[in-house]
Amino acid sequence: MKKELSRNRLNWHFRNLMPANINLSKNMNSIHKKSYVIIGFCILALTACVTKKYERPALNSNGLYRDNAGTDTTTIADLPWKTLFADQTLQTLIQQGLNENLDLKQAIERIKIAEAALQQSKAAFLPSLSGDLSVTDAKQSKAALNFPPGVNINTETQTYRAQLSTSWEADIWGKLSSSKRAAYASLLQTDAAKTAVQTQLIANIANIYYNLLALDKQLAITEQTVSIREKDVETMKSLKEGAVVNGAAVVQSEANLYAAQVTIPDLKRSIREGENALSILLGKGPGSIERSNLDTQTPYSSLQTGVSAQLLQNRPDVQAAEFAFRAAFENKNVAKTYFYPALTLTANGGLSSLDVKNFFDNSIFYNLIGGLTQPIFNKGQNKARLRTAEAQQQQAFYSFQQTLLIGGQEVSNALFAYQTAAEKEATRAKQIAALTKAVDFTKELLRYSSATNYTDVLTSEQSLLAAQLSSINDRLQKLQAIVNLYRALGGGSKN
Repeated sequence: MKKELSRNRLNWHFRNLMPANINLSKNMNSIHKKSYVIIGFCILALTACVTKKYERPALNSNGLYRDNAGTDTTTIADLPWKTLFADQTLQTLIQQGLNENLDLKQAIERIKIAEAALQQSKAAFLPSLSGDLSVTDAKQSKAALNFPPGVNINTETQTYRAQLSTSWEADIWGKLSSSKRAAYASLLQTDAAKTAVQTQLIANIANIYYNLLALDKQLAITEQTVSIREKDVETMKSLKEGAVVNGAAVVQSEANLYAAQVTIPDLKRSIREGENALSILLGKGPGSIERSNLDTQTPYSSLQTGVSAQLLQNRPDVQAAEFAFRAAFENKNVAKTYFYPALTLTANGGLSSLDVKNFFDNSIFYNLIGGLTQPIFNKGQNKARLRTAEAQQQQAFYSFQQTLLIGGQEVSNALFAYQTAAEKEATRAKQIAALTKAVDFTKELLRYSSATNYTDVLTSEQSLLAAQLSSINDRLQKLQAIVNLYRALGGGSKN
C-alpha cells in the first residue's frame, strides 16, 4: 500500500513539472532530430579539419613570352585547325590522322580506364552485398563421443545455409570523397592528355607534309641543275675543240655535274622516309602520300599569341599537369584520413537448417555489427603513406610549373623562328638574284673572252644551287614555325 502511494505521488510530481500542452514523445523526437543535426555539423567540421579544399597553387604564369609583353588576349590557339591550314590535301590528311592514328586511339582507351576508376570510386559510397549458398556435411567420431557399445546414434549432420552479407563504411573524414575527386582529376588528366596527343598529331602531320613539299622542291631544283650542267659539259667540250678552254675545264664541268647528281639519291631517300613516317601517323602501312607543292602554300599571317597566362586553359599538357597535381592533392587528403577511426557497419542474415525439408520453417538468422576502428600501431604505414603523398604532391607541383615554363619557351622559340625565317627570305631572294647574274656573266665571259676561267663559273654555279636549296629551307622554316607556334599556344583542340 505504501509502495503504491509513493508511486502515485511520484507520478503526480512528474506531471506537474511538465507543461500541460507538451507531448513527451514529440519532445523526445525533437531532441533526437536536433542531436542528429548537431552530430552532422560536428562531422562536417571535423571533415573540414582533416581534408582541405583544392585551390590552384601560385604559379609563375605571366611574362613567359620572351620580348613579347603585349596585353591583347586574341590568340591563334582559338582558331580551328582547318582555318589555319588552307591546303585541302593537308586537311584531308589531318582528318585521316585524327580518325586512324593509333597513339590517339590508345589515349582514348586510357580515358576509358580512368572512367572505370571513377565509377569504382563512386561505388565505394554504397554498401557491398554478397550472397552465399552452402551445404556443410560434418561427421564426428563415435569413439571421441564415448558412446556405450551397441548404441546406434547418427554422428553425421548436414547444415543448409543461404545468406546475404553487406558492409558499409561511413565517409566521416572525407576519405571516400577525396578518393572520388582524385579519380575524377585523373579522368580529366587523361582527357587533357588525349587532347595533347591530338594537337601534337596535327602539328606532326603538318610539319612532315611541309617537309615533303620542301624535299620535292629541292629535288626538282637539283634535277633542273643536273640538266643545266649536262649542257655545260657539252658546251665545255665544244669550247675545248675551239681552243677556248683546256681539258681541265671539261673535267671540272663533269665533276660539277656529278656533284649535283650525287645528292639526288639522298633527296629521294629522305622523301620516302618522310612518306613512311607520315603513313604511320595516318594509321596505315608505309606508302606514297598525295600532296600539293610548296609554291601554292600561303602561310597564315595574323599570328596573335595572346598573353602567357592563357596557356593555363589553352595548352592541354599544362591542363593535364594541373589535373595530375590536383589528383596528388586529393591523395594527400586520403592519406590524412588513415590517422582517424573508421566507422563500419556490417550485417548478414538468411536461412539455416539441419534439414532441407524445414529450410523455410523457423530458420531465419541475422546479425548486425557496427564498430569504430582506430589505428594505434601499424608499423609506421600511415606516416609513410602521408610522407609519400606529400612528396608526390610537391613533385606534381614542380611538374606543373615546369610544363608551363616549357610552354612559354616553345612559344618564344616558334615566334623567333618565324621572324628569322622571314628575314632570311628577303635577304636570300637578293642573294639568288645576284648569283644568277654571276653565273650568266661568268659563262658569257668564258665563252667570248679570256677575262675569266671555268673555276669562276664552277664557284658561281655551286653557290647558286646552295642558295636555291637554302631558300627552300627558309620557306620550310617559316611554315613549320607557324605550325609549332599554333601547337605551342594550345591550338589544334578545336575542329
